[in-house]
Amino acid sequence: MKETRGNNHNQKSYSADDLAEAIYSVNRHAKTASNPKFLYHLKKCSLTKMLEEGKARKIGLQFSDHPHHSFQQSDVLIECGKYTFHIPPCKGDFDQLPHLGHLSKNVRNPASRIPLSKAKKRLMLYTGIKEEKEEPRNKPQSTRKYYKPTFTRLGESYPYTEWKK
Repeated sequence: MKETRGNNHNQKSYSADDLAEAIYSVNRHAKTASNPKFLYHLKKCSLTKMLEEGKARKIGLQFSDHPHHSFQQSDVLIECGKYTFHIPPCKGDFDQLPHLGHLSKNVRNPASRIPLSKAKKRLMLYTGIKEEKEEPRNKPQSTRKYYKPTFTRLGESYPYTEWKK
């Protein structure tokens, strides 16, 4: 991941709802992506910038549905326009934010049908982050010669003459 923040003349002004809709699309696709690392990074940087600009606000802490390495884990609930998101908390969040308990199954984000490519482009323009294309890793070539399997009938010995060469 290459994080280069460009000049402000490249950054476009988006409304909180436009950005939240893009974050929702990126977050939804990241859950099933083969390499979600960049998508989650883009989400976190976008939310952090929105918090700094006052386009989003922290509501409180909630218990995570999927704690990482512990029995219980809390996430920060962030409200952006009509959408709400969770991000990992900072140390100060535990002192400053109220704990809201468990997630409510009745609260849902509104449906959005923005394509992932458009959402990524919008958030990359907003944050100034660029995606690095990962080069495919080549498998090391095996140095062993391939021998066809030889099958023998039950009770017959295996012809080892090919191996002894």
